[in-house]
Amino acid sequence: MVKAPTSATIDSAPLYPPIAATSAGHLDVGNGHKIYIEESGNTQGIPVVFIHGGPGSASGPKHRQFFDPQQYRIILFDQRGCGQSQYADALQANTTWDLVADMEKIRAHFGIDQWLLFGGSWGSTLGLAYAQTHPERCLGLILRGIFMGRQSEIDWLYSTHGAAQFYPDQVNAFLQLIPESERTDLLASYAKRLFHSDPEVHLPAAQAWTAWEYGLSNFIPNPVLEPIDPAICLPFARLECHYFSNQCFFEDNQLINNAYKIAHLPTILIQGRYDMVCPPITAWELHQALPNSTLEWIQAGHHSSDTPLAQALVAAADTFARQAQK
Repeated sequence: MVKAPTSATIDSAPLYPPIAATSAGHLDVGNGHKIYIEESGNTQGIPVVFIHGGPGSASGPKHRQFFDPQQYRIILFDQRGCGQSQYADALQANTTWDLVADMEKIRAHFGIDQWLLFGGSWGSTLGLAYAQTHPERCLGLILRGIFMGRQSEIDWLYSTHGAAQFYPDQVNAFLQLIPESERTDLLASYAKRLFHSDPEVHLPAAQAWTAWEYGLSNFIPNPVLEPIDPAICLPFARLECHYFSNQCFFEDNQLINNAYKIAHLPTILIQGRYDMVCPPITAWELHQALPNSTLEWIQAGHHSSDTPLAQALVAAADTFARQAQK
């Protein structure tokens, strides 16, 4: 079923008030990684895991506010190499399948039998990968800004033939670091610079990479004019480049081909109609592969802080909680 963005979908559900974590710490998952985990809300409520984006972003206190704390047991975590997680080498043993295994360890650590998966952008990718690997551990999925890690989706962002066609002014800054002779493969050209040992080479590359994606994320274009903190942009850009250079560690079209494994799970897809990071065609294709899913089109861009998207996400979580009580 496809739902139009009605006022009931968009306007009726504000974010919940801020809450504190009731427990937080680190879980040793091996390979030199200790991932940050936290719990909040009702320990007897519906377990939900928030899966952050990136690869290379992090969870944050605001992410607890998508859920009614009286109804949900809220689990947040920072993926390998991200946020408050600890590591000697962020890229060592850092693949999609390592992250899927980490999520299983988190679930077992908290003694959860089944949980709701809630994620956007790269979080939708990891959520799908986890659900297709462990469908018996899932109550359902609420996914935003659908991304399936395919080469066509990566090329949309890192070539001159996708988003660049809509934002030629912003992509100009992204291209300036790369000689014209190297622009036929922007991902490889940026990888060469992002992983260079000299900060005078890798820091400008990381700032340009991050500014390009950040600038596309909002419904109203918001170009990044000031240099981004290296502590934020360098791990983010390197992790994204690492994953995208390896096609997110998927076989071709893997998440679509394996969609049948989760066809029985309640699934709500929420997609910004004007998303320039994750083109809406991807959400449509996933919806076609999951005919029992609900797809909601929202008059918004990519970022979950866009008010219509945030409110639609809260409404979806509220709906899931009501249905779970029946």
